[in-house]
Amino acid sequence: MTTIIPENERSNEPLDTERLIYHPDMIRANEWVLTEYQPPVNDFCIFVPCAMRKPYHTSPSHKMYDRIIFGILEPEDVHVVVFGTCGITPREIDTEYPFTDYKFMMGKCNVAKIKRDFIKMESERLAKYLERTRDNYKHRIAYCIGDFRTAMEKAVEISGIDVTIVPDRKTMEEIANPNKRFKYGSLSQRQYLQDFSDAITNILNVSQRTVGVHEDHSTNDMDWYLL
Repeated sequence: MTTIIPENERSNEPLDTERLIYHPDMIRANEWVLTEYQPPVNDFCIFVPCAMRKPYHTSPSHKMYDRIIFGILEPEDVHVVVFGTCGITPREIDTEYPFTDYKFMMGKCNVAKIKRDFIKMESERLAKYLERTRDNYKHRIAYCIGDFRTAMEKAVEISGIDVTIVPDRKTMEEIANPNKRFKYGSLSQRQYLQDFSDAITNILNVSQRTVGVHEDHSTNDMDWYLL
């Protein structure tokens, strides 16, 4: 695969500040995904949030998601797409610059303008991706909360393309803790993971599976979430 941004064309701007979403290389890489990248044709597209550890597929959170996804679906039936602080990153290019190189965590950002701009930019990017892949997937599921979920909900509204967004709102309210900095907690919580699993089995019309959480495989390393 052609390198998205050749090394001699990369910006000298840092990738570890709250201005990451405006970084020319992040914008260029996402534009490449939305215009030049050729998405596969699969029964399922599953959107999951980016992670602190890069490449994402090596992170504890993504390994946890993969155990659920590929415990039910065959690899050839699903396309995993990462989204969030990184913009949009199909799983198969998560080893590419700048997706492997940024350090900024959206969860650390308390600047209202940055958060507003992120939601606007990300929702528009997601809507374009949904529209561009309208005929590529039969089913779409997004596992997300926080600003990432808001962006996905807006993208669905903009594009008019259905995405099953989990965890369920009811589940979120049942386990919400207003005393926490992020009251809905982490996507590694068993109740949320159960909703994720159920979304897949419900579409397939097969029996639900009971999700377990192993301490060694449930590290909270999602960008939007601070321990």
